[in-house]
Parts: sequence; structure tokens; C-alpha cells
Amino acid sequence: MQFTDIIGQEAIKHKLIKDAQNGRVPHALMLCGKEGCGALPLAVAFAQYLLCTGKMPQDNGPSMFGDPEPVAPLDHACGHCNACIMAEKLQHPDLHFAFPIFKKKAGKVNLCDDFLTEWRELLLDNPYFGYAEWMKASGAENQQLLMYVEESDAIARKLSLKSSQGGYKVCIIWLPEKMHESCANKMLKLLEEPPQQTVFLLVSERPDLVLQTIRSRTQMIDVPVLPEKEIEQALIARNGIAENEAKRIAHIANGSMTAALRAITSDTDESEYFELFVRLMRLSYMRKVKEMKEWSEEVASLGRERQKTFLVYCQRLLRENFIYNFHRPILNYMNEEESQFAVKFAPFINERNVIGIMTELSLAQRDIEQNANPKILFFDFALKMIVLIKNR
Repeated sequence: MQFTDIIGQEAIKHKLIKDAQNGRVPHALMLCGKEGCGALPLAVAFAQYLLCTGKMPQDNGPSMFGDPEPVAPLDHACGHCNACIMAEKLQHPDLHFAFPIFKKKAGKVNLCDDFLTEWRELLLDNPYFGYAEWMKASGAENQQLLMYVEESDAIARKLSLKSSQGGYKVCIIWLPEKMHESCANKMLKLLEEPPQQTVFLLVSERPDLVLQTIRSRTQMIDVPVLPEKEIEQALIARNGIAENEAKRIAHIANGSMTAALRAITSDTDESEYFELFVRLMRLSYMRKVKEMKEWSEEVASLGRERQKTFLVYCQRLLRENFIYNFHRPILNYMNEEESQFAVKFAPFINERNVIGIMTELSLAQRDIEQNANPKILFFDFALKMIVLIKNR
């Protein structure tokens, strides 16, 4: 992947290239940014740039004055050398990946290499994928994704070997916040004493959840969200979307290319979450307790990862409905179906209950992460909504 394949982020591209050209590549770099900002594509492109053996053009011999012609390194990977050809396919022997996985079989060693085919296919098909897309591609369904302690041992073994191409060894770690504590502690030792010519590129969406001692040993770069105009232009050029539709999608994407691509493909998970949210609000308003219990059992069957995603979606939609009351469309980031629902629902969300509902959603998310019983938790939340939704 080349830097030219990445949407926007010109300042970060320039910094990474200049650091490499000036020999100031840190042994551990953490790219931090919201899902869909392009942090992972940046890491992959930078890895190819570091591994490229054709960045330096051939010496053209002496100039007319007898002195050698000055030769400057390229501002991008050459794309033609063997290293680039292998890196483009994500199959360079000195390019390693670590990412959250699930346990296929209990009691068996679980490594990222077991999922490498699915990872490469997804990354090559769409470098702007998110956690939900990876869960689907890996076949995780409702299982929790983590990086286990065996992964840190496997990374250490790979990086202890001599570089097969005689240059850098690069390890890209996607979502280090998903490391199991034992894995994170072992990775810390590896970051403290990295093998020679090794570069770690960590890509985090929640750096606050990464072990503090790991963060302190990395150079952190904040990757900003993408401007609407850049997303719009990318949708037109890469996906063939009509200008008016691209403009609408770019706005509701709220700086995330991942969200924009989901809007194009009509993400089935978000449609399901929207239906669950609408049903809960209506049942709460009508105080149909029996149906609310059935609703809570349905949500409980989603699995913990999707339950957490659903609660995040609820918080977003609640915020959008509260903002909708200010009648400033430019501040809203809802699709057409959500906007139609907001016409009648938004008046029920106001300054008297919005904080209370958001608090309950945050507490529910915390409790799910701590393995609370989902049936009890969601039924309790639904009952509280009866009081909160009436507080107009």
C-alpha cells in the first residue's frame, strides 16, 4: 500500500516520510485515531516505505562539472522492487501483524497466524474496515476478540530472527487495547528491549485503554478525523457515488471513512440496532413490561461484543435526537431512516432526561464489559426507561 492510496492525512504522511529519510524512525510508534480516520492504512503504507529497497534512485554518474549528481530519496515506496511487490500483497517476510482474535478451540494455542488469510483478504479489499467488519471476516460471530499471551511469545520469536531482506523488521499491532493483560506485560518487555532494526507500529482507537507503561514507550501521533470534503471526493472517485449522495453520506459519516462505506453497503448491524432502539422506546412509552422483558432477552442473545456496540449506537442516536431539537441540520449526523424517526421522537429527549438516559447507557456498557448478566441488565435498563422517557 502506498501513501497515495490513503485519503488525506497529508501532514502525517509528510512527517513519517521525513523521519524515515532523516534516520529518525522511532522503534515504537502509536497512531491514535477514531475508527475510519485511516490510521491502519497509514501504518501499512509506512511499513512498505520502510521495507522498500528502491526508494533511492540509481546514481547517474558525474555531472558536467565532474561532481556526482545529488540523489534524493523518493517520497514514496517505489512499488517495483521485490520488497514492494511482497508488501503490496502483505506477504513480505519482514512484515508481521498482530490483531485481536477469538479462541477457536479451548485449551489450544491461539495465534494471529491462524487468521492471517482472512486478515490479508479483508485488508487488501478494504483498508478502512472497522472492528465489526473484522469480527464478520474472522467468523467471530458473538465471541470476544483479544490478543492472548501466546501472541507476544510468537512475536518475540519472529522478531528475534535476522531480517530476511537485510533491512527493517516491522510489526503492526492493530488495536493494542485488546491485548490481554498478560500479553500486554510481555509486549512491554519487548518494547523496552526491541530487537535490532525492528519497528513497532501500533494502531489504537482507544489509547486510554492501552497499558500506560506501553504508551510511555511509544511515540504517539494523533490521527484526526477526515474532513467531509475529503470523504466526499473519495466516495466519488473510488466508489462512483453521485455528487449529491456522496455529500450526504460524507456528512453523516462524521469524519469516518468506515462509517461512509457502511452507509453505502447498508450495514445490517446498524439496521438491527436501530430497530431494537425504536422498539424499546415505543415499549417504554406504552409501558408494555411483558414485551420489554422479551426485548431484553433478544438483546441478551446478541453476544457481549455486539451488546457493547449496540449500547454505543444507542448513545450516538440519543445524542443526535437531543441535537435535533435545536433545528440545526448541519449538527446532525443521521441517515434518512434515523432522521424520519427523530421527527416524532426528538421532543421526548430534552435537558431533563438526556443526562439520565446517557448515564444509564454508560453504566450498562460498563457492566457488560464486567460480564454482568445481560438478561437482568437490559431488563433493568428497559424498566428505567419507562420513567426517564416520560420525564418531558
